[in-house]
Amino acid sequence: MRRILHSFLLTLITISALAQAPAGYYSTATGTGATLKTQLTNIITTGHNPGSYSGLWTAYQNTDRDYYYENDGTVLDIYSEDPTTADPYNFSYPGGQCSGTNGPEGYCYNREHIVPQSLFNSALPMYSDVHFIRATDAKVNGERGNFPFGKVGTSVDFTSLNGSKKGTSISPGYSGTVFEPIDEFKGDVARMIFYFVTRYETQLSSFNNGNMLGNSAYPGLQTWELNQLIAWHNLDPVSPAEIGRNNASYAYQGNRNPYIDNPNYVNLVWGNQTPDNQPPTAPTNLIANNPTSSTVALSWTASTDNIGVTGYDVYANGVLKTTVSGTSTTVQGLNSSTAYNFHVIAKDAAGNLSPQSNTATETTLAGTGGGGTCGTEDFSNIPASASSYATRTWTNNNITWTATDARTDQTLNGKAITLRNGTLSSSTISGGISSLTVKTQVKFGDPSTANVLVNDVVVGTIAYNTTATTTTINLINIPGDVVIKITNTSTSGDRFAIDDLSWTCATSLSTVENSKDKGFSVYPNPVKNHELFVKGENLNKVSKAEIYDLSGKLIKNITNPFKNSNKINLHGLVKGVYILKTDNNSTKFIVD
Repeated sequence: MRRILHSFLLTLITISALAQAPAGYYSTATGTGATLKTQLTNIITTGHNPGSYSGLWTAYQNTDRDYYYENDGTVLDIYSEDPTTADPYNFSYPGGQCSGTNGPEGYCYNREHIVPQSLFNSALPMYSDVHFIRATDAKVNGERGNFPFGKVGTSVDFTSLNGSKKGTSISPGYSGTVFEPIDEFKGDVARMIFYFVTRYETQLSSFNNGNMLGNSAYPGLQTWELNQLIAWHNLDPVSPAEIGRNNASYAYQGNRNPYIDNPNYVNLVWGNQTPDNQPPTAPTNLIANNPTSSTVALSWTASTDNIGVTGYDVYANGVLKTTVSGTSTTVQGLNSSTAYNFHVIAKDAAGNLSPQSNTATETTLAGTGGGGTCGTEDFSNIPASASSYATRTWTNNNITWTATDARTDQTLNGKAITLRNGTLSSSTISGGISSLTVKTQVKFGDPSTANVLVNDVVVGTIAYNTTATTTTINLINIPGDVVIKITNTSTSGDRFAIDDLSWTCATSLSTVENSKDKGFSVYPNPVKNHELFVKGENLNKVSKAEIYDLSGKLIKNITNPFKNSNKINLHGLVKGVYILKTDNNSTKFIVD
């Protein structure tokens, strides 16, 4: 999830900068608990002038348009919007409207009451209150039906194309069927329901509960639903999209959602609810693989939690290396030729920590003659989250980076920089470069490629796809001072995110023969029968022979290789170019 990674302070700054409640609008909201809830009811009832049900189509022209993700003005549908990649489909306002729920996903969109209209008999003013009636895909709206919102377990009946799902509840206190939106919109749903039970608190006793509403003004929701929605509110902070919708809804019908304007009202109104003291289960099946001289890839099976897992802390040899929201990552900044024990710990929104996962062990590859990793860039210091495209500059590890035509609100493994028609450029870096590794993913548009340049010479290309992809470019081998650039080659405005950039120092091992013993040689070359013979002085005294591929990966490690003969068995090596390194010598050979 994107926004959970923002600091609480940044969230408050963003909200205060963008929210547009009139001065003094909440001046009478001075209490706590039920008193505050009633004070907010009075505030948001005054001036509330909802239009007609058909008028919602007009309201959606301003309230439900996507100026925050693709930023293309299409209908912002919480059941089809994919915040990490291209949406499965889009509706262009005003076309695509319908009143039924027939047809497949993407066929048409209609008006969904987040609190089902059957609970209040489709009565006004609830029936046309835009604050909790969203423009959503008709098919998914029909699947959601009148079910309450909650956490779905392994028993899933329906999954939308963006990952929203219907199934059996695992929210504590309720075991019926529920509907679960994706993480990006869980807070949005919670705050719409909080608005509803506040605006209409005097009428709740006459509504059907639908296994979600309470039958009294306070707290206004059933305990299980309230606890779940509070957890989602904390998990998914207020977004710019919500702020924009709140402002547009205020312009349309004259009242506001107080829980968007001031998220702390949730705690002040319902803060004494049952605390979440249950930690997540331990992550399982942790696997470490694909080592380089400075990185190791990890993957694991997700933890479960009574409310919801918010992230995973990843440790290497007992040291916290990174925190991620998904179930895979590449740990960077490791030392070459070093064994690491990795474990992962899950955490939830209340800060509860799981037991640690199983331990996975992996050894990084040997450095390749240039001192291993020269540097990494994790984009943690990029400017504040922004969806507009501009030139962004920041400094990390004494390297200044500049990204042109770039936005900063998308994520991969934490923060990332997203390029449209721009270039990511470093300042001058010493130590040269042997290989470069980077993670990419298309965020808007279609998959394409980008060029990697060192000192303005193209050294390779990287493909960006709908799934996050890690690419390594080997055999660059440019010594001295270098400038790294990544530039988008798409001519169609495709936009891709960049993260986890690292590079190794310039190397001589894979390209230059280095023999202190001038009589040292190998034959036959190319090798055809899986046997490599070696000539040289005092071979029986050689303590170790290592065989590397041209990426620097150690393929074989042989102790006392020539104690009994002068040949090395190469069974298992595929066709290609390799390097044989002994105590004092190294040379290339080819397996044919």
